[in-house]
Amino acid sequence: MRQRWFSAAALAVGLFAINVAARLIIRFGFDGDDSAESRATIVMFGVIGLVLAIWTFLASQRKRPSEWLLPDLVVGAVGGLLLTVLVGPFLSGSQPFKNGAGDFFAQIWLYSGFAIVGTLLGYWIAMMLGRDYRSRSLKAFTQRNAAKPRKVVRR
Repeated sequence: MRQRWFSAAALAVGLFAINVAARLIIRFGFDGDDSAESRATIVMFGVIGLVLAIWTFLASQRKRPSEWLLPDLVVGAVGGLLLTVLVGPFLSGSQPFKNGAGDFFAQIWLYSGFAIVGTLLGYWIAMMLGRDYRSRSLKAFTQRNAAKPRKVVRR
């Protein structure tokens, strides 16, 4: 059971590490420059979406969506989101609601949007290339059935 949740926890920690790196870069490199902070934040969310796209592309090749989507991806992404919005501000010397509820919920919406788009892109690319679990199963099924000779029916 411990290994079952390892991938979700590793994904959450990895996504949070991206946030930590972005916050530290903003804090030490662009402190006070609002436009640079906004660009760095958008880049951070883009990297989070890219990581989720790659993770989804790889996971969709090994397992059925029911085995990786809800338990691993959703739990990992939501865990990363919670760490990002609740713990992340303390790393940059702030608090979660210091800039108001609007900024707090904007961060949640941006994170969710980039996570959903990244996940969909990863899965769609796997499907287009025929590398997802279902496409590979159907290909194996057709190859297996094509290899069997037809039975002769006598009347």
